[in-house]
Formats: sequence, C-alpha cells, structure tokens
Amino acid sequence: MEPSRDISRLIEIMAALRTPETGCAWDLAQDFKSIAPFTLEEAYEVADAIERGDLVDLCDELGDLLLQVVFHARMAEEQGAFAFGDVVNAITSKLIRRHPHVFGDTRDLTPDQVKALWGQIKAAEKAERANARATAGLPPEHKGLLDVVSTSLPALTRSVKLQARASTVGFDWNDARLVLAKIREEIAEVEEALDGGNADQVRDEIGDLLFAMTNLARHLDVDPETALHGTNAKFMRRFSFIEQELEKKNIPLTEAGLDLMDQLWDAAKMSEKP
Repeated sequence: MEPSRDISRLIEIMAALRTPETGCAWDLAQDFKSIAPFTLEEAYEVADAIERGDLVDLCDELGDLLLQVVFHARMAEEQGAFAFGDVVNAITSKLIRRHPHVFGDTRDLTPDQVKALWGQIKAAEKAERANARATAGLPPEHKGLLDVVSTSLPALTRSVKLQARASTVGFDWNDARLVLAKIREEIAEVEEALDGGNADQVRDEIGDLLFAMTNLARHLDVDPETALHGTNAKFMRRFSFIEQELEKKNIPLTEAGLDLMDQLWDAAKMSEKP
C-alpha cells in the first residue's frame, strides 16, 4: 500500500490495521479507553512543536493527531456507531451553523453581536442534543453549570474553564489584585498546614493555591498550561547549562553541590538576558 495525500488512504490503512487475523495485533487489542491517553499525548506534542516554532515537526505531529481521530472513528464504525465521514459531517455542520455571519445571510456583525449570536446557537444545539437523546431512548442529561467542563482536561486547563463558567453568573472577582490577595491567603494556609504536619491537609492547601494561581492567570489573559510549559522548557534549558559548565570543569553533577549549581543557575539566567 502506497502513501497518499488523500485522507481516504489513511482511513484504508487504519481499517487494514484493525482487520482481524490480517491486521496488527497491537491495534486490534486497543479500545477507546486505551487509546485516549495517546490522543492527549499527541495533542501535547502538537502544542510543543508550535511552542518551539518547528513547522517541520508540526506537520508530523498533526499527522499523529489526525491518526488518533481516524483510530477512534474506525473503532466506532466497527461498533456501528458512526464513521469518519460522520465526524467530518458533524464538525462541518457545526462550523457552518455557528458562523451564519460568514456562511449565511447575517453579515457585518460586531464582536458583541457575534458573541450573543453564538449563545443563541449553543442553546439551540443543546435542545437538539436533548431531542436526539430522547429519540435514542437515552435519559435526559442532568447537568449543572459546571458539569459541561470535561473531567479529562489537564487540571490547570480545567480550573480555568470551571472559573470562567462560574464567572458567567457573577461568581468572580472583578480585580486581579483581589486574586493576588487570595493567593497570599492560600500561601499562609499552606504554611499553617506544614506546621500541623498533616500530609492530607498540605495536599489540599497546595491544590487551593494552584487553583488560585490559575485564577490569576485567567484574569490576566494568560493560559496557565502554556505559561507552565514555557517555564518547564526554561528550567530544562538552564539546567542543561549547569550540566555543560560542570562538564567543562570536570565536576560530576552528583558532586557539584547546591552552592555551585546555584551560581551556575544565575549565570544561565544572565546569559539569557538581551
């Protein structure tokens, strides 16, 4: 089988991999739950390529992410639920439906009008889903305001989405400095938990502190996942500098000591300044 730029070839390859007896044993052994972690991992790989500005790698990683979509669609098709074409139809229908100011007669809307229209369309979609569930004999969805935020999201991202949903009904601060005050309060509570020596309480208070930090990021229009991703990369870069400098001095990393490593860390920081 030859590679191709046509999506149908990818669908054919996935079908071949999932064909009993002649397919791949590993692919045949997978299900939605076992593949889900790989789907998340590939999404992160895409984000990493974007962060590094590596468009060659981005092309490859987008292919890996597309494979995940095709994989899930193939398993659903085997169960008679839906196929890849249904996935494409669902998203194209949604995009057209949600952009009547682009694909319909509604034109020249202001950003506020687009936002209001979006809310109306989402409400109509919710009613349509409820009708579809009823037709399929499924019980109605019982969801509170926050229940629509997926539990499978990374914790920092989910925190932001939960806070944003709550803010739609006024449960929010109107000043980022008030969030800073909350962070100071949470730090004090972490210190108090440390003094008490209760590991469970320490964990809970650190969770509260992280939640408050994500709230600050949201108020300042900073994506915490992206910010932390950048800091992780910065930490790796500076630690690599330490390793390289120690190697020049013929000092094993395990024998360097914290004082020397701190000095080299400061040197790494200085080397990054413009």
